[in-house]
This record gives sequence, structure tokens and C-alpha cells, in this order.
Amino acid sequence: MWHDLWALGVPLAEKVIRTTVVYFVIMLLLRLAGKRGLAQIDTGDLVVMLLLSNVVQNAIIGPDNSLTGGIVGAAVLLAVNSLVVHTNAVSPRFEKVFQGTASVLVRDGAYDRGALRHLGLTPADVDVSIKHQGGDTVRDAELVTLEPGGLVVVRLREDEESADKGDIALLDARLARIEARLAALGGEPPRNPDGGSGTHP
Repeated sequence: MWHDLWALGVPLAEKVIRTTVVYFVIMLLLRLAGKRGLAQIDTGDLVVMLLLSNVVQNAIIGPDNSLTGGIVGAAVLLAVNSLVVHTNAVSPRFEKVFQGTASVLVRDGAYDRGALRHLGLTPADVDVSIKHQGGDTVRDAELVTLEPGGLVVVRLREDEESADKGDIALLDARLARIEARLAALGGEPPRNPDGGSGTHP
């Protein structure tokens, strides 16, 4: 029993080659399927993803059900994926070929209908992402892109963007300076942030 548990059913080199080839084939198929499958998974896409692992399982393990074979396969998958991620980070050319480029979905408040049709997306899909970023309609968006990894990035028009803590701090500083100048002109001490006088009685 212990021998069957640990003994590889196929040569180690074959195991590595099988796992690596299947990894790149799946990556290529997902690349050809388009970014839409990564950006939005419906019921059909979920079924495909679940079945895909079973379809390629035998191609990876071959006639090998050993524990060692499973560990080797998992290690090879992680190593190959780590190598691809590192290469993408240091080589823009490799990233462009392997991952693709961003697709513009909305520009200056108008849908790019051709891009939406090509990617299999609807305006309603884009509207959801715009609303998640604080916009109300497509007219509030200056630019919406679908990144190679499937992430939808929304840049709202400047007058539609919500104020962040930095904006509020900058506004507080400006108001404090204005109060100080008015107080200096009128001879009154500036007010504290709590609304009280700047001097003690």
C-alpha cells in the first residue's frame, strides 16, 4: 500500500511536461475566450469552469494516482504560475502578448458599442460598474476600461467624483487660512475648529 501511495505512476519529467503544457493551453484558451469571461461569470461560465478541471485532469496526471504525483503536479502549477506573473511584471512585451491590453468600454460619457459587442458585454453590465464607483449614469463616466485580468476600471468625470479625506483636509486648511485673514482684517481672533474663540477670556 505504501508503495502505491508514494510511487510515481509516470516519470517525473513527463509529469512536469504534462502539467506545464496543460497550464499554458488553458491560459491560451481563456485568452481566446476573451476578457468578458473573467469580468463576469454567469451560470454557463461557472459550469464550464467547474467541468474544465475534470476535463484536463487526466491530461495532467496521466496513469498516476499517487500522492507524490499530486504533490508534484501542484508544485509545478504554482511554480509555472509564479514564473508567468514575474515575467509579466518585468516584461511589458510579454504581458501584452500573454495577457492582452485594456479595452475601452466608455469614453467621454458614451458607450463604445463596437467594443461591447466584441466582448459580449451589454451597457447594463457597464452601468453596474459605474454605479459601484459612485456614478449614476454613463454620462458620469469619463473613461471605463476592461483590463486584461477582467477588472473593470471606472474613472468618473471630475465634477462627479466623491471627495476623499485628502480633499476634505485640503478644504479645511483653506477655510482656516481664510478665517485667519478675515480675523486679521477685522481685528477679531480666528476661531478654533470647535467654533470657540482663539483666545482665552
